[in-house]
Amino acid sequence: MELQGKKIIILVEQMYNDLEFWYPYYRLKEAGAEVVVVGSGSSEEYTGKSGIPCKADTSAEQISAADFDGIVIPGGYAPDHMRRHPSMVKLVKDLFEAGKVVAAICHAGWMLASADIVKGRSLTSFFAIKDDLVNAGANWVDQEVVVDGKLITSRKPDDLPAFMKAIIEAL
Repeated sequence: MELQGKKIIILVEQMYNDLEFWYPYYRLKEAGAEVVVVGSGSSEEYTGKSGIPCKADTSAEQISAADFDGIVIPGGYAPDHMRRHPSMVKLVKDLFEAGKVVAAICHAGWMLASADIVKGRSLTSFFAIKDDLVNAGANWVDQEVVVDGKLITSRKPDDLPAFMKAIIEAL
């Protein structure tokens, strides 16, 4: 139970990547962390790309970054929906600025760019959003996991084992 006493956010929105949400959710719980599912508040239930529903525990407007040790942002099309909600973007920025773990996989790099936290940082993502991240000032590299301080990024579901290992080590 290496994460006993740690409290972690996993963001959710419509069209989340099911693997990139549920794998971290259960892996963090298995390690002993308290996992809080945080949505935008736009819905009571969010549906993944494969149709798997997920209920949020709370919304981004109702919590404070100070109460958490880190955040995991899954990909899919959800990050494009997430970044339309200022409270979700602010939560990511607040955690980053507080020196907490901020982990993003696949298209979740969009949230990092919207939170204005990628300039001068090394990171990775799904290749299709490379230009977005480079244009936001990131040093984009093609690796299964990139750790730049407390910022942890991966490219796709195949990278989930390395992604989760890095997150657990950072926490």
